[in-house]
Amino acid sequence: MNTLTDITRNFGTLYRPKSALVFYESNTLDKEVYVEHFDMDKNGMPINAHPLTEREAEGLAKALSTEKQKQTTFLQSSGILPTNILHINPSREKSFVIWHTKSQKRPLYFIEGLGIPCGEAFVPAMVWQADKRSLRVFALTGNRRPTEKTPLYHAPFLNIYDDGRVCMGSVSIDIKESSCVEHFTKAWEHYFFKSYFSHLMGENSPVKGNCASLWKDLVASGRTFPIVILKRSHITLKNLLP
Repeated sequence: MNTLTDITRNFGTLYRPKSALVFYESNTLDKEVYVEHFDMDKNGMPINAHPLTEREAEGLAKALSTEKQKQTTFLQSSGILPTNILHINPSREKSFVIWHTKSQKRPLYFIEGLGIPCGEAFVPAMVWQADKRSLRVFALTGNRRPTEKTPLYHAPFLNIYDDGRVCMGSVSIDIKESSCVEHFTKAWEHYFFKSYFSHLMGENSPVKGNCASLWKDLVASGRTFPIVILKRSHITLKNLLP
């Protein structure tokens, strides 16, 4: 005998029908339209049919307006475009941002097994590229605004692939559809530096020397980041552009 298994819990976010609209059109020359509103019961069946009220129509208009606003405000600036933004690709399907940050002190977190204490340390200037789901990072040797010809270096951190892609592990990424470019870049920086660095993504160190020993020293000493240990990347800023 076949048994049924409830797998809906594996679907992620579950959306249940709340209401439905049915549009009727007359067969007369003027094609008059009548809209009927249905509520839904707990089984998703339509009940309580009634003409669409003015209040319900206003709620529908507001919902549609909010969704349209999300589509038009995503990655727009909330004011004057920040000078650290290098490129914005506004394509709805493949939208992404490229920006840079100067060398600065940041809180860093490491898993216990590495023997590196969590704490603040100076990180190098960086180039970031992100869409709503993924992040790539690279290092720079100076704080000046980079150009297409500025050399990029491997970001000197654990959890980063050779091409700059970041393994975010179990970090839950939640980039809002209505995020302006300022909130978008700050959110990704927050996700990156609040995640726990745990392991190398490959056999090679991203720096000249031992990466774990480097961060253990920088957290303990508080000295500025030694850019001489950076390794040149085969990827250029121009490669990151569409």
